[in-house]
Amino acid sequence: MTTTTTRPIAGQKPGTSGLRKKTRVFMEPHYLENFVQAVFDAIGGAAGKTFVVGGDGRYHNDTAAQIILRMAAANGAARVIVGQGALLSTPAASHLIRLNQTDGGLIMSASHNPGGLDEDFGIKFNGPNGGPAPEGLTDRIYARTTEITQYHVIDAPDVDLHTIGDSRLGDMTVSVVDPVMDYAALMETLFDFPAIRAMIADGFRISFDAMNAITGPYATAILQNRLGAASGTVVHGTPLPDFGGMHPDPNPTWAHELMDTMNGMGAPDFGAASDGDGDRNMIVGPGIYVSPSDSLAVLAAGAHLAPGYTQGLAGVARSMPTSAAADRVAEKLGMPCYETPTGWKFFGNLMDDGRVTLCGEESFGTGSDHVREKDGLWAVLMWLNIMAVRKMGVADIMADHWQTYGRNYYSRHDYEAIETEVANALVADLRAGLPDLPGQQVRGRTIATADDYTYHDPVDGSVSEHQGIRVIFDDGARFVIRLSGTGTSGATLRLYLEALELDPANFDHDPQQALAGIIAAAEDIAQIRARTGRSGPDVTT
Repeated sequence: MTTTTTRPIAGQKPGTSGLRKKTRVFMEPHYLENFVQAVFDAIGGAAGKTFVVGGDGRYHNDTAAQIILRMAAANGAARVIVGQGALLSTPAASHLIRLNQTDGGLIMSASHNPGGLDEDFGIKFNGPNGGPAPEGLTDRIYARTTEITQYHVIDAPDVDLHTIGDSRLGDMTVSVVDPVMDYAALMETLFDFPAIRAMIADGFRISFDAMNAITGPYATAILQNRLGAASGTVVHGTPLPDFGGMHPDPNPTWAHELMDTMNGMGAPDFGAASDGDGDRNMIVGPGIYVSPSDSLAVLAAGAHLAPGYTQGLAGVARSMPTSAAADRVAEKLGMPCYETPTGWKFFGNLMDDGRVTLCGEESFGTGSDHVREKDGLWAVLMWLNIMAVRKMGVADIMADHWQTYGRNYYSRHDYEAIETEVANALVADLRAGLPDLPGQQVRGRTIATADDYTYHDPVDGSVSEHQGIRVIFDDGARFVIRLSGTGTSGATLRLYLEALELDPANFDHDPQQALAGIIAAAEDIAQIRARTGRSGPDVTT
């Protein structure tokens, strides 16, 4: 073991999903080592503990994995379980942590951010429950990065991560495992594979865009090999260090090839995409795009049709910016619905406490208590299970859902890479003016309430402030503004827009048209375009 003298490196504060920076930053001397040592120190040391390690295969993934292994061994870890090739989807890593009852895991990913030498890299620690580190722990990790003076590394050759089996690194066991097998086995216990297989055998066609990211091997193993979907169902199925130049974010803008396929002649019956680390999903039918908020609501209404959820749901939770469509399902089914800040770690407490079974975020993340992460392929399989049992297509399911619950028109506008000072000033000014907004009339609507959302965790009593600015009108329409914690360049400002429509005659409007009044009101109040100099959002979902 060698002990290296170091000093704090500024800016190693984890965001909503760990530490994300440009790849070249992580490749700088001491950068990754400082953060990993801070993680081990913050959890009380690694001695005698077992961890899971894996990542989405982006550039620097393999090198970072070897560094983490050598540091774990030097810090006295007893065992590390690694996905073959240092690959693991984020939900699969969460499952391995829970299945093997480890002391946590280190996941290398920047999720839906682009990969490559000049793009993004990231790392986060997940706790023994399989979920992202709670704020208290990330605060301790950050505090440790500001005072660190040394880190420990064992001097040894790289470990063979391509051969499944156990080997030794110093006194530590390295267990290389198939990254897909345990996860696929879990999916078979949750969903009606025979019903889905029969639907596919009857001619049901699927197009799954893995976006050259980690979900490719998982989707191939499950959709094609276990469920019998045709060869070629999974496109862009090989994980590549730069995702083949693709932006691995499953939304209509970046998954445009899938959108073209699903809107074209002879479209498959079902389309889906997943992101860099496999925790996000987009659902599409022939000629119809399903918003993530609507997808969560549909899954909440139909989960009982899947074998793993026949007893019903304990409850459902959504992030505050996500539409209230799931709330309407929960109310009708008589189950609780929780509203949390953005960030999957906030759902972990609710799931661990048995309060909720299903969770979702508008940022294309949906999951359940089978793991403690959002899970892209799980959502796809839940949709397929519901369709197989109900014998209905995507468009028919959505039409039936809106007839039953009403339609929550919803959209998110992303303004990316804004100058940080401009974005911060915009939010600060809006926050300062909140007390004066209630009662004002804007674009024919009256503002009922305006606040900066604060979350009080019902399980541990913790309080999370400044989680998004909300402006709610007297007819229930609203917009939300918050700065995202997932970017690495400048600031990403997100504008969320929502309006409830109960008249079936108005269910077929384009969301941007249906929300035009709210969009205009948001600009009148926040002056996003005027202050940023942008003509419009970079991404609209």
